[in-house]
Order: sequence, then C-alpha cells, then structure tokens
Amino acid sequence: MTVPPPSAPGTPGGLARRLGTFDAVVVGLSSMLGAGVFVVFGPAARAAGSALLVGLVVAGAVAYANATASGQLAAAYPLAGGTYTYGRERLGPWWGFAAGWSFVVGKTASCAVMATTVATYLVPDSWWRRVVAAAVVIALGVVNALGVTRTARTARVLLVVTLLVLGAFVVGGAAGADHPPVAGGTAHGVVGVLQSAGLLFFAFAGYARIATLGEEVREPRSTIPRAIAVSLAVAAVVYLAVALVVLAALGPDGTAASHAPVADAAAAVAPGLEPWVRVGAVAASLGSLLALLAGIGRTSLAMAREHDLPRPLAVVHPARQVPARAELVVTALVVLLVLTTDLTGVLAFSSFGVLLYYAIANLSAWTQTGPDRRSPRALQVFGLVGCVVLALTLPLAGVAGGLAVLAVGLLGRAVVARRRARAD
Repeated sequence: MTVPPPSAPGTPGGLARRLGTFDAVVVGLSSMLGAGVFVVFGPAARAAGSALLVGLVVAGAVAYANATASGQLAAAYPLAGGTYTYGRERLGPWWGFAAGWSFVVGKTASCAVMATTVATYLVPDSWWRRVVAAAVVIALGVVNALGVTRTARTARVLLVVTLLVLGAFVVGGAAGADHPPVAGGTAHGVVGVLQSAGLLFFAFAGYARIATLGEEVREPRSTIPRAIAVSLAVAAVVYLAVALVVLAALGPDGTAASHAPVADAAAAVAPGLEPWVRVGAVAASLGSLLALLAGIGRTSLAMAREHDLPRPLAVVHPARQVPARAELVVTALVVLLVLTTDLTGVLAFSSFGVLLYYAIANLSAWTQTGPDRRSPRALQVFGLVGCVVLALTLPLAGVAGGLAVLAVGLLGRAVVARRRARAD
C-alpha cells in the first residue's frame, strides 16, 4: 500500500521534484564510483588473491538483489529517507529507526573519512589536511544548500572527470599490462572470497542515494527503479574492467601489497597516467561525498518529521526546497569530526550499519504484495541472506562497534518515548 508524503512535494513543508532519470543516474554513479574504486582492490586481493574477481561477482549479485528491493520500495514510497521510511511503513517504527540511525551515524563518520581522503591527495602536509578537509566539507555543504539541481550539476562534472580518468586507465593499462589477469596469488578459499565480496560490496552501495532523494525525483515510480538499475549496471562494468587491468598490471600479489592499486598499476604500465589517476581519485571522492551529504540530510529530514531526531531538522527552505537545517547540522558535524577525531577504523562499524540498512530494506520489500511487487520474493531472500553472510565476514571490532552504536540509538529512542508518554 502506498502512502502520501508527510508534506507533499512542492508545498512549503515538502521537497521539489526536480530530478529526471539522467540526474538520478548521475547521483547513483557518483556515489558508487567514489574513492573506493581506487583503493578497494588492494584489500580485496589480500583476502582472495585473483579470486577477488569471484568476490566482485558475488558482491554485484548481492547488490543487485538489494537494488531491486530498494527500487520496488522507492516506487511505492517516493519519499525522503530511503530505508528509514520503508522500514517504518512496512515493518514498524523501531525497524525504520534502526535503519535510519545506523545510516546517519555511520555515514556521517564515513563523510569525514572521505573528506580526509580528498585532503590527503591534495596536500602533503599532515597539519593542513584537517583544514583542507574541513574546507572541502563546507564547500560541498554550500552546494547542497543551494538546491538539489546544483547538487546534480556538480555531481555530473565530477562524474565526467572520474569516468574519463578510469576510461583512460583501462585503455592505457590494458595495452601495457603483461600479467595474466587471473594468474597467481594466494588461495584463501571460500572465506577469502566472501571477505573480498564484503569489501567490494560497499563500493556498490551508493545506489541507495537515489532512494534517499526519492521525494525530489520526477515520476518516481518509473524513474527510481530505472535509475538504480542503470547506475548499478554501469558501475559493475567499470569495476570489472578496472579490476582486470589492475590484476594484469600488478599481478594478484602486487595488487595485495598496494595501498593505491589503480595509481600503482598506472605507474607500472602507463606512467603518464599516474598523476591523472590521482586527479580522478579526488574527483571521485568529492562526487561520492557530495551525494552522501545530501543523502544524510534527507534521511535526517525524514527522521525529524517522525520525531526520531529533533523536530527543527524537518524544516525545508521555502525557496530552494532543501532540508536546510538538516544539511547545516550534518555539515557542521562532519567538519567537527574532521578537525578533532582520529577516524582510524571507523569504516568497520559503518560497514555493519550499511548491511543492517539493506537487510531491513530486503525485509521491507519482502512484505510487499499486489501491484507494488515488482520482483520475485526469492531476490529479497537472497539479498537478506547475502547481507547477513557478508556481515559475518567483518572484523569482530566492526560488528561490536556497529552493535554498540545501534544499542545507543535504540536506548535513546526508548528513553525519549517514555518521557513523551509520561508527559501525555
């Protein structure tokens, strides 16, 4: 059963539907082709050797199942908030809160990591990195505050730079590489393949940004599922091409030893490309950070509408029709993290939150019936099982951190709900 938004788009309390299919695809691709594509093949090769290609297929299959669930839900509930909204509507408020809280907290920390990554590429001096990272976050926060069309236009420019660089890398690298792309490396068995799939899955996860912006997409019942499918397919092709070239250039052991495998592969087979790869990494990181900041803002807006976050965050700018206060608070929090916090290891619990988020999306989609059902339930079962299995491959510290963050949020919600009940 579909429901109208709390404040209809186009009204003073709602967001404006300004994004078409192309813009939605750009947002999704910008989120997926982030810094991860430039670094993820190193740890994936350490886990699985050349079998990371199998891990890539597994990750893509789980991502596809999750994407069909997100697309099916977004068509029925074209509102801000993504799985937070879907969980509330299909499973109940606590499920929605678990998804939204995990996303907002985990991804706010991830934004700080992305901003620091950009600064690391831009400036060599460690003291200035924090300042530059904070400036990057503020600049992208301003872009988002100017309206969702400005966000889409900026993401388009950054995506073009990223795709041009990766395209040049694939062509130049394929011509100069001399290793068989699937030879060598240490065999790690099924566990190693699953670990690599878990690492590679998070590089795919950006298609959820399309769903979180669902209240700003034109003709959402057709646009959102189409945009998710297209962006996921393009990202999968890009990842596979880049992975093959990296393995061919460095070999599995060389890939496993590298902390910047795409840059190192370019330096090995086409040295003139190596500086451009670093430019592409900056553009990709900026595009992913831009889309993620927008996604957190929309999820925060949705949670504030339901009093799961402070109600003032639900304010929408009357002219630009963006969640102005939520955007400001998210930007300020990320800047604070960048300037004051050691972010080492933060991605582990963020990864746990992503898997919980998609597990709830699959559960929510599994309950849909009638005209809202667009895919077989078996896909949602596969997506749910995939999320659980990949979560089990995470380091214990990441699982513990994710559970701790979730517990704090649920306890806080319970305390607030009890106080409200007493006040009533």
